[in-house]
Amino acid sequence: MAAAVGTTVAIGAFAFTATADAATDPAAADRGPKPTVVLEHGAFADASSWDGVIARLRHDGYPVVAAANPLRGPASDAAALRSLVDHIKGPIVLVGHSYGGSVISEAAVGEPRVKALVYVAAFLPAPGESALQLTNQFPGSTLSGTLDPVPYANADGSTGTDLYIQQDKFRAQFAADVPADRAALAAAAQRPIAQAALTEKATSAAWKTVPSWDIVTTQDLNIPPAAQEFMAERAHAHTTEVAASHSVAVSHPDLVAGVIEKAARATR
Repeated sequence: MAAAVGTTVAIGAFAFTATADAATDPAAADRGPKPTVVLEHGAFADASSWDGVIARLRHDGYPVVAAANPLRGPASDAAALRSLVDHIKGPIVLVGHSYGGSVISEAAVGEPRVKALVYVAAFLPAPGESALQLTNQFPGSTLSGTLDPVPYANADGSTGTDLYIQQDKFRAQFAADVPADRAALAAAAQRPIAQAALTEKATSAAWKTVPSWDIVTTQDLNIPPAAQEFMAERAHAHTTEVAASHSVAVSHPDLVAGVIEKAARATR
């Protein structure tokens, strides 16, 4: 396993449009507009976790939308994301971090405008698998010992449990390579995931038919690196390994944006 950033291994917007980058790639002008990049965050985060990635992508001429993930369950969250995808014009690259990988895997099914999937320290479940199942299948996750469960009641009288990461454990668990002050802000602003979302089984997997890229984080304490490698290999994804925490989009935004752009160029 790579000690730092590994080599990439090839195994296999609304109404916005962007001009082709003919200065750096003369052939780009013949490929049509750049795709809109749609970013789906995961549990214990929000759309601001993509800020550094968004800045790089926008600088390079890509339209970008960072979706708000409800974090209620893969099926309902995928439906919410699909409604946004259906509103965007032109080709799309879907990017999912962590649990967001489960969401994009379902949201992209049957949508030909989704040209590539990019998984960032993410789940790539097969039908019948859940996030919790895949996490427990391999050693290395310490997430369960850091969680703070909060019961809630629905309007219909049913109840559930939201999961947060305890704020004093957030940086070590989720963002060890992020500056302490920024990790503290992320801990305070984290969005909880419904406990039931982690046991809900996937019903479809767009990575079986859509070209996929995967960033594997080798210092991850949420999703074990071995689990990430297993899922990436099974999906025949173009894989990049990096010595990073689960919060790789914050600690290595240039790397993440670079992989997204590779996926975008390869599918244009």
